[in-house]
Amino acid sequence: MRPAPIRNMQWRCRHKLIDLRRPVVMGILNVTPDSFSDGGRFATAAAALDRAACIVAEGATIVDVGGESTRPGAQAVAAEVEIARVAPVIEAIRARFDVAVSIDTSKPEVMAAAVDAGACIVNDVGALRAPGALEFAAGSGVGVCLMHMRGEPRTMQDDPRYEDVVAEVGAFLGAERRRCLEAGVPAESIALDPGIGFGKLIKHNLALLRDLAAIVALGSPVLVGVSRKSFIGRVLDREVAERLYGGLGLAALATASGAKIVRTHDVAPTVDVVRIVDAVLQGSWE
Repeated sequence: MRPAPIRNMQWRCRHKLIDLRRPVVMGILNVTPDSFSDGGRFATAAAALDRAACIVAEGATIVDVGGESTRPGAQAVAAEVEIARVAPVIEAIRARFDVAVSIDTSKPEVMAAAVDAGACIVNDVGALRAPGALEFAAGSGVGVCLMHMRGEPRTMQDDPRYEDVVAEVGAFLGAERRRCLEAGVPAESIALDPGIGFGKLIKHNLALLRDLAAIVALGSPVLVGVSRKSFIGRVLDREVAERLYGGLGLAALATASGAKIVRTHDVAPTVDVVRIVDAVLQGSWE
């Protein structure tokens, strides 16, 4: 079944207006020592900038910079440490590339430092619920991505339970979207993320991906991130480095279901998948 059309075909993100008439790819740049897939590989500024160059060259529209791991069981990082990791990298990316940069954080202090450095999107696994985060977003003009997560990274996989995961995640995202609108965040600046793998068992992830159209129907652009996640490994019996094809299959499914932003470590193949699926849906490739 064809996904329902999305009203917001542009994502207003501070100085950037991201065209979502066709879906786009967000490339992951973790500048952390402990991320589940690539922790430590891009922890230096030089390595991070080289990786950003690859992400841009491979066709990503957005570079998502994170300075604190959100893998299950991850330990919290002080705001000043996170800022020291991400701000120089964001500033260097913006000086070299004409690309949208998002900051993957839940801390308003980090959001502010990242935006000062040139970020235009706040990608928050906490859905702007930390004190001061919503006020910052409303006053800064950033694009925001609100994600659903049961609990917090240290505890989110401790026996998460749902009666109807699709309905409950949809209700949460709808309520958080309304909260943002009431605070003054423009509708065209809001994207939603069902939080695949965040406080969810395999069956919950599969249900959300199967019925993603219900989240798309909320009316805001939907971001989906499944790249290399553990449930792919469990289903396919694959280690982290062997999960590319599973992730690409899910990226195709999400795009066909109406997702407008696909977040990934594997930019080039994901761009190809998103483009070919969209060409089929649109009946056009130009």
